[in-house]
Amino acid sequence: MEKESKKKPRILCLHGYRESAKILKKLILRWPESVTGKLDLIFLDAPFPAKGKSRLEGFFDPPYFEWFRFNKDFTEFYNFEECLEYIEDFMSKHGPFDGILGFSMAAILCAAIPSMQREGVALKKVPKIKFVILLSGAKFGGPSFGVPKLAVNAFSSPINCPSLHFLGEKDYQKKDGEVLLECFVDPQVIHHPKGHVIPELDDSSAEIMLGFIEKTFQNFVTGADQYNWKPKAKF
Repeated sequence: MEKESKKKPRILCLHGYRESAKILKKLILRWPESVTGKLDLIFLDAPFPAKGKSRLEGFFDPPYFEWFRFNKDFTEFYNFEECLEYIEDFMSKHGPFDGILGFSMAAILCAAIPSMQREGVALKKVPKIKFVILLSGAKFGGPSFGVPKLAVNAFSSPINCPSLHFLGEKDYQKKDGEVLLECFVDPQVIHHPKGHVIPELDDSSAEIMLGFIEKTFQNFVTGADQYNWKPKAKF
């Protein structure tokens, strides 16, 4: 048990739309070491080179990547299955992973993964994800987005997987993030005053993050089934 308690949760971190693993890593590592030091963070570039301008040009160097593609109305999706196969292959070779973290486009994807695994339509060759961390996320089938075929049942019932959601007061996708909250059983939330960004963590946010990590990690140690997970008191 002592050996298990020293294990860090291993998290696959997925960057935003037309961004990169290098950019996400730089932004996440601005968080306090008291948080990042408790995690084994692995950053992955999306499979497809960006086809268009990145909003980060001039701030961060290219190259930039996309997880999947879509039409201008967000009603049709392309390369979605290939994206999931790419993630599954990486997880098979470099896992196992305990959780996934996603920002923006990747948060939309990550929010659907636990249910797609439960339904047996994606990431079937790797262990089920035990928790998700979603920054500026949204729901497939919510106010702003349609639904890829593989995710058609992803939100048909409440998702009983531990989740931590970052909601920005000035985020243009805030409403979508609030709708996504309703899809999870007992979601944990970090509110921040900024927009569609990865915020730095103040003392209050770091405390929420640490509490989530500790409760989730306690679940690993006890070996409880992820779909029967219930929050425990902070220790």
